[in-house]
Amino acid sequence: MVQKLLVALLADGHILLEGMPGLAKTLAIKTLSDVVHVGFSRVQFTPDLLPADLIGTMVYSPRSEEFSVKKGPIFSNFILADEINRAPAKVQSALLEAMQERQVTIGTQTFKLPEPFLVLATMNPIEQEGTYPLPEAQTDRFMLKVVLDYPRKEEERAIIRQNTGVVRESNVQKVISPTDIVNARKLVREVYMDEKIEQYIVDITGATRTPDQYKLNDLSSLIAFGGSPRASINMALGAKAYAFTKRRGYVIPEDVRAVCPDVLRHRIGLTYEAEAENINVKEVIDRVLNTVEVP
Repeated sequence: MVQKLLVALLADGHILLEGMPGLAKTLAIKTLSDVVHVGFSRVQFTPDLLPADLIGTMVYSPRSEEFSVKKGPIFSNFILADEINRAPAKVQSALLEAMQERQVTIGTQTFKLPEPFLVLATMNPIEQEGTYPLPEAQTDRFMLKVVLDYPRKEEERAIIRQNTGVVRESNVQKVISPTDIVNARKLVREVYMDEKIEQYIVDITGATRTPDQYKLNDLSSLIAFGGSPRASINMALGAKAYAFTKRRGYVIPEDVRAVCPDVLRHRIGLTYEAEAENINVKEVIDRVLNTVEVP
């Protein structure tokens, strides 16, 4: 999860985290904000949340007889949208405007959001009652969708020791400035990507749209729709960021394969036939990666 958080941060993308309660999703983004020395806001999405609670509103001052803007928690660097699928569509769309346009409109005024800006939204895979599922067009705005699983036994023992000791101290130190992150993002875009790697990314995305052309005839009845051009863009940016974290100035096919599942997971729609056969998106992505020719 830490690796994927860094990839999204360096590639200037947003993350959708799906996992059971108690897997440290909130702690991860809070720790990341502490390390980067930036502002952090947590918004708990609930069915009664209003767009004004997120982006802010116009407040009337009797003394000056004028309206003034009161900014909401969205005006921060790192935003944790906890259980994003619990809020109505109006609130979800207000957040998505900020994610895509990097600006917020309150009344007649438009405000630019600070840099760097990262939204980490969480979803609970259980308790779907009373939720407002994100439409495909909205989940497409997230660069990565990361599914968290339970920790291994040795990891859980370490977690127990860290949280049940006599002294529980936070050793998080601020090691990097927002300016450094912005400069790193510029460097990530300069990472070299060969034409063969570009074609590899196009082939992977193309195989999710027209499986027949890539000798994946059996997937045609299982895929309702494939990845959009935004999937290809994010796969390329994610591969560059991944190579950057591995201290390389060029992208190799393994970089693309490392980020591909998280980029495509929420961009492939399965048919009822796939659900009836208990085939999930991960199996489809694995088939595509094992079939498309690696340069």
